Amino acid sequence: MDFINKFFSKYPQEKIIKWFKQICLAEAITCFLLYGIAMIWKRYDDEGILPTIFIIIVGNIHGLFFTLYLLFCLPVRKIFNWDDEDFVFALLAAFFPFATVWVDKKLARFDRE
Repeated sequence: MDFINKFFSKYPQEKIIKWFKQICLAEAITCFLLYGIAMIWKRYDDEGILPTIFIIIVGNIHGLFFTLYLLFCLPVRKIFNWDDEDFVFALLAAFFPFATVWVDKKLARFDRE
């Protein structure tokens, strides 16, 4: 974790927050593309090669944003002063579709009560 903190310390907080918000949105969009389009397409066009290629491409992109989200939770925790409960909730949100958008809108704010 020291490596991650040292890496992110080079960047201003505003930039990290901006990247985190973009990653949350991108993770949700790729999740929709994967579950809402690619898997349904594959279900109804089982013999075609295009749905399989689409699933592979979108799945890899989604995996990238999933991993980036988990990595960015560490510096964002310090920026927004999340306690352990908030941090665990933010980490678990990565495993539920579209929950990262909720984290961005509700947890990643300075004016929370």
